[in-house]
Amino acid sequence: MLYVITGPPASGKSSYIRANARPTDVVIDLDLLATALAGPGAPQWNHDPILLKVAHRARFAAIEEAIAQRDATDVYLIHTMPSERAMAKYRRHQARFVTIDPGREVVMQRIEEMRAPHMKAVATRWYREAAKRGSHKVTRQASRPW
Repeated sequence: MLYVITGPPASGKSSYIRANARPTDVVIDLDLLATALAGPGAPQWNHDPILLKVAHRARFAAIEEAIAQRDATDVYLIHTMPSERAMAKYRRHQARFVTIDPGREVVMQRIEEMRAPHMKAVATRWYREAAKRGSHKVTRQASRPW
């Protein structure tokens, strides 16, 4: 099964996966990929443009292979704001969508405490896009990471 986990930055998407995925499942998380590809001592949420470009390429390759293997294992894919094209692709593969959103105030506070300041702009964009789509369905809402 393919699970596509969406939500604003610092909403608890990775925590949701840690609480639900098994050790044998495939997890595709851009933050984890960037950390794995960064040099020693790099910050956990390293958004260096070159590193992110490499991590995105690795992520695209991982998504393709994981989709091919989804009948053998569960695949958890974090995609903060999938495009319509990506959503259509995931739907073709019978993905289950999980939106994690503890609310704008909680997200902004978490970003303030744990993330780079520019992530507030990403969260603002996520909420703006959610408003355009109308009332977004929240599969799991949390006031704190689980």
